Amino acid sequence: MQSSFSLRLSLRRLWALEKFGPGLRFSIALSLCTLGVWYSERTDWLIPLYLGVIGCALAETDDSWQGRSLAVGVTLLCFLLVATAVEALHPYTPWLSLYMVLTCVVLIVLGSAGSRFASISYATLTFAIYTMIGLEHQSQSDPQFWQYAPVLLTGATLYGVLSVLWYALFAQQPLQQSLARLFRSQCDYLKAKSALFEPLRNLDVERLRLDIAQQNAQVVEALNDTKDIILHRVSGSRTSAKTRRYLKLYFLAQDIHERASSSHSPYQELTESFFHSDVLFRCLRLIRQQGDACKALAKAIELRHSFDYGAGHTQALEDLQASIAYLHQQQNPEWRELLRSLRAVANNLATLDQLLREAANPDALAMSQDTTIFDREPKSLKEVWERISQNISLDSSIFRHAIRMGVAVGAGLAVMHWLAPDQGYWILVTTIFVCRPHYGATRKRLVQRIIGTVFGLILSWMLFQLAPILWVQALFAIVAGVAYFATRTSQFTASTAFMTLMMLICFNQIGHGYDLFLPRFLDTIVGSVIAGLAVFFILPDWQGRQLHKALARTLQTNSQYLRHIMLEYSQGKTDDMQYRIARRDAHNADAALTGSLSNMLKEPGHFRRQSDLGFRFLLLSHTLLGYISALGAHRETLADTPNYPSLNREAQLLADSLAHIASQLDGLQTLEIQPEDEQQQCYRLRDMPEEDDDALRLLQTQLLLISQQLRPLRSLAAEVISSYAKQGSVKTQ
Repeated sequence: MQSSFSLRLSLRRLWALEKFGPGLRFSIALSLCTLGVWYSERTDWLIPLYLGVIGCALAETDDSWQGRSLAVGVTLLCFLLVATAVEALHPYTPWLSLYMVLTCVVLIVLGSAGSRFASISYATLTFAIYTMIGLEHQSQSDPQFWQYAPVLLTGATLYGVLSVLWYALFAQQPLQQSLARLFRSQCDYLKAKSALFEPLRNLDVERLRLDIAQQNAQVVEALNDTKDIILHRVSGSRTSAKTRRYLKLYFLAQDIHERASSSHSPYQELTESFFHSDVLFRCLRLIRQQGDACKALAKAIELRHSFDYGAGHTQALEDLQASIAYLHQQQNPEWRELLRSLRAVANNLATLDQLLREAANPDALAMSQDTTIFDREPKSLKEVWERISQNISLDSSIFRHAIRMGVAVGAGLAVMHWLAPDQGYWILVTTIFVCRPHYGATRKRLVQRIIGTVFGLILSWMLFQLAPILWVQALFAIVAGVAYFATRTSQFTASTAFMTLMMLICFNQIGHGYDLFLPRFLDTIVGSVIAGLAVFFILPDWQGRQLHKALARTLQTNSQYLRHIMLEYSQGKTDDMQYRIARRDAHNADAALTGSLSNMLKEPGHFRRQSDLGFRFLLLSHTLLGYISALGAHRETLADTPNYPSLNREAQLLADSLAHIASQLDGLQTLEIQPEDEQQQCYRLRDMPEEDDDALRLLQTQLLLISQQLRPLRSLAAEVISSYAKQGSVKTQ
């Protein structure tokens, strides 16, 4: 009985693994292809069937089974068109080359319409090159027209049908895994945030804040992924009970994130004042316990178990409140403001505690007044065309990447016909997989592609020596294919090695395995070099040249977030869609700045000269976002309180100031560092009479903290503008 229970638990854990389901689906497709080939004794079909399966898998995005059916139909139609065109033009090398260059540019631009379009476009381009690879190996023995494309399309159709069936049978599995990933990222974020409460005088706060900003970017990415998956399953009144349950957990995760990202005071001041007290340690301990609770909730969602928040958190919260009460009894006037901040922290953690406690029974959670989720995907052909037309310009990074990729593909074809016209199509495959929109990502992939190919060649040689029997090699091909599929989005080096192993096994089934070792290695080197040169010389997107826009975006979205928060204070807490969009835009901009700076560090030295300014700005803007988030976390109706109108006016002035700095940064216009009106506003907020109402006092304190961020933000923004002026790109008023 015990062994049976353990087996079921092990199987459930295996099923809960994020890569297991897609890997199983991919292995079924490859196994059916292999069985069909061996049954029909047509080993020459193995390569096109495998390539067809891979091509269709590359186009796969999460969706409902109805949406997946439509996507598969569009994908197969695109595959049919490009495969037929490639077969028709294959005898005419110049025309085929021109067609591939134009197809590359058009498909990448079409991908700007949305994520689904981007996946299908990328897969279609890959499928066209796969068709060329197969024709080159087939043409010498079977030159008939349209003999190879049907086999490729058969493999693609097989995987497409499996994908639709899978999403019809297991529609909730991707949502469960995405929510689990979201709460795990919340755990990591809370653990990173707790480090700010370490009672150490020489704490490196700047390093910790950078770590927190990076963790926040991962939470934002997980929130966005979960939102997209939920959107594919929400259908008005027909939404299933399970989906509504997960929707409540998603909204709960948003609330947790807003509270976790809140900042109520400069942490160094807390450390200096309460170094000899245990209050900071109790804050740290409670936050880490809540992080562990998020991790436990993630595991419960994955395994579909009930979530038990536990009783230990209540005691930790009570100990924290008792510690604050003891400090309050000391009647130290120097602690008055900091104790208010500590009480706000404790109240915030108490609400976080309540949110996690409610996660144990999501069905009992009340739905938000507005459960609408904003869908950024186009809804009509008109919207599709509008998005595409907006990107047909050199100002668009997508269009520049399309031109860059078109030139790279053209160069790859030219080099291929010059060096190895019968075996060089892997140059193109390497080029399109390695060439990314940004130099840093391309450089990283270039190295990973070469290392992965070398490992794949070594594994292939070892397998051919140790297991010369073809059917045994075919089994290893399936295993390698599944491993490729499981690692293709997370470990590019490993996925390259497994793809190399799988393809060499397939070619060895028809007697060409050993002959392709050296060509595959040389093709990888040549394709990687072409991709590297293309991203460096052809309309490059250096992050340093666009840094000011990323900085401006963070301030502009923070300004809008603050305005929407004040509306909630005026009208009451609603959590409507417009408020959630403003909050998400602010965090998205913060995450985008973090990503831009990470990419900048991988660029050549003279292109990352502003990285120090960028990271200093990130520290300030992320701190600013924390102060604004604290206002959002403590929202309540204050419109009827006496001093709220004056505080509301001050908040609007702060939002105007942030928007002004953003506008000057975006336009690279001269910026005043210390305007008199902002300095006077800081004095007004500081000297306001103390409020007995904690909510009003919290609002005043947070607005003062935001106000104190303006001058350092202006100083750094002026430095950024000055650095651009030295490059001759600044505008004067």
